[in-house]
Amino acid sequence: MTFSIAGRCAKSGAFGVAITTSSIAVGARCPHARAGVGAVATQNVTDPNLGPLLLDKLSQGLSASGAIHSIIQDRPHAEYRQLTAVDRYGNSASFSGKHILGTHGVSEERDCVAAGNLLKSGDLPRIMTAAFAAHADQHLAERLLRALEAGLASGGEEGPVHSAALIVHHTEAFPLVSLRVDWDDHNPIATLRRLWEDYRPQMGAYLQRAIDPTQAPSYGVPGDP
Repeated sequence: MTFSIAGRCAKSGAFGVAITTSSIAVGARCPHARAGVGAVATQNVTDPNLGPLLLDKLSQGLSASGAIHSIIQDRPHAEYRQLTAVDRYGNSASFSGKHILGTHGVSEERDCVAAGNLLKSGDLPRIMTAAFAAHADQHLAERLLRALEAGLASGGEEGPVHSAALIVHHTEAFPLVSLRVDWDDHNPIATLRRLWEDYRPQMGAYLQRAIDPTQAPSYGVPGDP
């Protein structure tokens, strides 16, 4: 049904998530991140409330494992949830309830955690975290996307995926990167790759326009002098 990776860039302090699933608009429900705080994915039978709750706990100083434990303890229907988190120190943690669908797995590593359900292989999360670690010199968004691509190449889900998303939060309250493919009949991850390649060279300009438009490049649209 879903596989994802949440990660932290140890050099820049940025946080992000890359995720894909067989259902529509995964980016609207499952990936969450906050500058200076952490990154979280909520999946399987998703409760989108859990993402902000986890980030709030991380912002209060709880570790990734402590934050997850604090919100699943005595929470109704926790057995249907699969959660991952990376905190500001690069600690990772996860929770998979007893009603997680199909073949599922998790790989917790320094600065990243991958998880999935209804997978063709339980090794997929480990392959994703290995791909993330292998490209430490790249931008966090690139590392997350490569990990997602590695997961798909290793077998992906039991059925086809139809939506995908990529988010990165760095220094501002708004995301540095927020790209979504809400439905694609063929390969949403390939479509997400094209979006990232188009967005990447413009990323700095959009950030500069928010911080100081007097120092930003021209907009490059009709009517712009």
